[in-house]
Amino acid sequence: MRDQAESLRRLLNHMNQKKAMKAIAVVSGKGGVGKSNFSLNFALTLSKRGFHVLLFDMDIGMGNIDILLGQSTSTTIIDLFERHVSIEELIKKGPGNLSFIAGGTGLTKIFTMDQEKTAYFIEQLQLVSEQYDYLIFDMGAGISEDRLQLLMAVHEIFVITTPEPTSITDAYAAMKYIHLQEKEIPFYLVVNRAQTDQEGRETLQRLKNAMKRFLRREVTGLGVLPEDRIVSKAVARQTPFLLLDPSTKISRAMVELTDRYLSDQTADESSVSRPASFFAKLRQLFLER
Repeated sequence: MRDQAESLRRLLNHMNQKKAMKAIAVVSGKGGVGKSNFSLNFALTLSKRGFHVLLFDMDIGMGNIDILLGQSTSTTIIDLFERHVSIEELIKKGPGNLSFIAGGTGLTKIFTMDQEKTAYFIEQLQLVSEQYDYLIFDMGAGISEDRLQLLMAVHEIFVITTPEPTSITDAYAAMKYIHLQEKEIPFYLVVNRAQTDQEGRETLQRLKNAMKRFLRREVTGLGVLPEDRIVSKAVARQTPFLLLDPSTKISRAMVELTDRYLSDQTADESSVSRPASFFAKLRQLFLER
């Protein structure tokens, strides 16, 4: 155990020194699976590990990251798109040195990203990207056509599901849709709200088997987060569950999941080109659109 801890510590130090920014999108096939809670607490765990993290609430007009944090914000990502406010004005500080941009609420019309909005978003995003090790995009439930370019450009996609059959089906459908557009982006599966660890592992295996059988695609089962009453208490108190009670079972599972993810990362030569590849791909997809 001591050797494993030392290996992880060396890896964290090495990754911090390289400052290789990675872009991650967190998606789900349907709403209500705990995706935003996962995004927030995963980002917070990375931040507590010493990484610089910027969390985007991309559920534009229906965001809740700021609500989960108990922070009211006068500016949101809507202002970047609608009023061309600079991204520096939108970045807020959360606990544990976490940075975030709120998604905003109360839109009276459906939000879409046209070419002008997308171009400004890319321009502003690149201005701050070198300050961060991780850009985490908490996407809205489902996959809209105007968000597909972002999903196809990120380095990794985390797919959040629960053991419910409808959630599993929708998670598979989301992965299939993305896979048919872009076959190289790694998928990481997370099962949330599992009643038992066995139920969670079986759900992971079902999805992995389906992807391999029907799409010939290997995906990574990242971990299982248990059903835990502390989550609803954390939402009510507008405090991340990781901070409300670090000793509870879901907090411990989140830390283990994050450390497993970090241990699986390889600091290879491709890491050096990550910032350029992300923005180059995003621009290419924008131009093709």
